[in-house]
Amino acid sequence: MLIHPWDAAHEDTEWQDWLAVHDFGQLAVNGRPGEPPYVQPMHFAYDAERGEAVTHLARPNPLWPALEANPDVLLTVVDDYVYVPGPWQAAPEGPSEDGVPTSLYAAVQLRCRAHVVDDPAEKAELLNRQVGHFQPEGGSARVAAGEAPYGRRLSGIRGLRLEVAEVRAKFKYAGKRPTEVQDRIAVELSRRDGPRDGVAREHLLRRRKA
Repeated sequence: MLIHPWDAAHEDTEWQDWLAVHDFGQLAVNGRPGEPPYVQPMHFAYDAERGEAVTHLARPNPLWPALEANPDVLLTVVDDYVYVPGPWQAAPEGPSEDGVPTSLYAAVQLRCRAHVVDDPAEKAELLNRQVGHFQPEGGSARVAAGEAPYGRRLSGIRGLRLEVAEVRAKFKYAGKRPTEVQDRIAVELSRRDGPRDGVAREHLLRRRKA
């Protein structure tokens, strides 16, 4: 992923805060010789203090042999994306038809070392961490190995701890454009008011203030 200086995260808390609420991504695992990579869509819980993400997948998932052969993986999340028509990006002094269309988006890529979790007690602890993230208000029974209602189902899954080795974060929101163009994009996003237009506009204005 190409990251220009004007699109880079201003500080670690920017991508960490964004990742805390954008917790559905794709796990890319190197394929076995002669096979393409495996790409698994999934929910995950990122823990900034521990520097890891946790998740679980069904035991029959075909990616396990490839993951065990090469535990270096990439977890990627992309969201808050919008299409920007060319006229919105036209230079202030030029004709609108000369503007170049583009995409605005946020993306975080975590290069990780995957650790497979098969011990029932460790899997239960991992699942409780996930549930605590997605259901902080509670409402579900706590998972415990060998205990109802979930203990007997632990054998059907394998846990994953993704130890983060490198982070690449990008917030592409017209950071290189003149103020007049940024203002025009913000106005047009507000006027169009389509899916994700509002949050893209918030990113643009927030990053300009920073």
